[in-house]
Amino acid sequence: MPNYKITIKYDGTNFFGWQSQPEGNTIQDEISKAVSQISQEKINLIGAGRTDSGVHAIGQVANFSLSKELQLYKFQHSLNCILPKTISISKMEFCDDNFNARFDAKRRTYIYIIGKNKNPFYENYSYNYPQIRNINLELLKILTKKIIGEFDFTSFCKTNTETQNKICNVLNCVWRENKEFLIFKIDANRFLHGMVRTIVGTLLSAAFNKNDENYIEEILKSKNRIHAGEAVPSKGLYLYKVKY
Repeated sequence: MPNYKITIKYDGTNFFGWQSQPEGNTIQDEISKAVSQISQEKINLIGAGRTDSGVHAIGQVANFSLSKELQLYKFQHSLNCILPKTISISKMEFCDDNFNARFDAKRRTYIYIIGKNKNPFYENYSYNYPQIRNINLELLKILTKKIIGEFDFTSFCKTNTETQNKICNVLNCVWRENKEFLIFKIDANRFLHGMVRTIVGTLLSAAFNKNDENYIEEILKSKNRIHAGEAVPSKGLYLYKVKY
């Protein structure tokens, strides 16, 4: 059975996230329906990351198998014609029969975009954070370095997560600044439910309150969500890239 790998971009504003849910309106549901409409087969669509409601993607990856081989260019074009305007298949390719978009991923990269000024054109795609002018960027970078490494990130994930293993290896995280935005980029082998948004919210709060670098270490060691900061809104978060 041919195994297809697709790279996906989507505006998650009006979706309940990636993963299929009883109430519907998810990215996984929309793509699965489109593929089935073209191929006349039901598929099992496997995504690299289960993005939450309102979260966007620039480089989400998924795979599915079909009983027959279809022409890639024509298949991709047909999918993009059927899918909502807020979902796009940017790349489609054949992959190894055993390839699994979720379990074969070695590194996932997310970015979080913070707007320095209120801008109606970016309202659904960034978080307007007025306090940003009162934050020392160098202190923010120092605090951020304490997140890098292999830790138990229980303090930074949602309390109702079903995942038992909460150890993640954060390979890198940096801040970049331009005239319009402050952008946070983080790479890790895996992420927990709500982890990136909680990390960003905690770092911003710590820098705003001028906490020292030990503050982040203490939150990690506590393994208790109550000690971390408030999560930032989902609209500024993007699944940027997945590496295999």
